[in-house]
Amino acid sequence: MKRPETDEYFEYYSTYVNRVPDRPLGEVLAEAPDALEAVLSSVSPDQEDWAYAPDKWTIRDVVGHVIDTERLFSYRALHIARGDPAELPGMDQDDWARDSNASQRALSDLLTEFRGLRAANTAMFSSFDDARLSRTGVASGYEFSLRSLAFIVAGHEIHHRDVLAKRYVAALESTGAVNA
Repeated sequence: MKRPETDEYFEYYSTYVNRVPDRPLGEVLAEAPDALEAVLSSVSPDQEDWAYAPDKWTIRDVVGHVIDTERLFSYRALHIARGDPAELPGMDQDDWARDSNASQRALSDLLTEFRGLRAANTAMFSSFDDARLSRTGVASGYEFSLRSLAFIVAGHEIHHRDVLAKRYVAALESTGAVNA
């Protein structure tokens, strides 16, 4: 799947699209669950609800956010793929995180859920032909191509995986709270 042009999505999402490496997107999507689990492998169960600063999400909340957002963007992709002309609403990530039960779930359960979700989305995105990937639809008031949503899904997880590695796990490691 070719990388989307900048006119295929709202510019805010370039943060995510630009995070996707120049390799086949199917490979990038498929390797994410192992990569995310590797980043979080040193986090003990009693550290899963840790946040690096007041008013920041916990480790569980971040993984829950990745899951929720992937579900939202993959639904948008399916909606566009099926030719539905209705505009889709946006989401307030903080409201969604606040109403999520991620903080009440074990990190291992969240990672298992992400693995299944990502496998389903990898299969879905690989099922679309080039003509379908060029279809567009409106979500949050902005036009997106189906192709751009696949890249946003991949890049959003990569972004949060890096945040988890640098702001959460590295901070825990620097205090000696986890085994590096």
